[in-house]
Amino acid sequence: MGIEEDIRSTNFEDNYHKAVINLSYTYGWINNYMRPEFEKYKLTQQQFNILRILRGQYPKPATVNLLKERMIDKMSDASRIVDRLVQKGLVSRCTNNRDRRAVDIRISEQGLETLTKMDVSFKTKDLVKQNLTEKEALQLSDLLDKMRG
Repeated sequence: MGIEEDIRSTNFEDNYHKAVINLSYTYGWINNYMRPEFEKYKLTQQQFNILRILRGQYPKPATVNLLKERMIDKMSDASRIVDRLVQKGLVSRCTNNRDRRAVDIRISEQGLETLTKMDVSFKTKDLVKQNLTEKEALQLSDLLDKMRG
């Protein structure tokens, strides 16, 4: 099904407008697909993103600034998200030994275990793999990179 059928409209200014609408619609579609998977683990997409970043840093700590730089959603409040993950026991926060003003954030064993379970229960590639070949997925990724300049 095409974007015209999905949103029941053919009123696009041009193909550039259609592409932007399609991207926005697809972003919502992806979020709706993934939301139930995150909810199984009582996580939001932003919390999941931070846990993945911290797992990539493990065993080294991260700072809030590093998390902000690497997050997919740049508008997220990383400090607040980290606070929620600390409350859930998925990350820890401690003062940096070299710079008392800095705070080190590390993923906890519970956080690592949660991500390991999520890795088994769903794979994000399955979302795309159903309708695109690996070559098409690479082409789509390249086009998105090109669009962002």
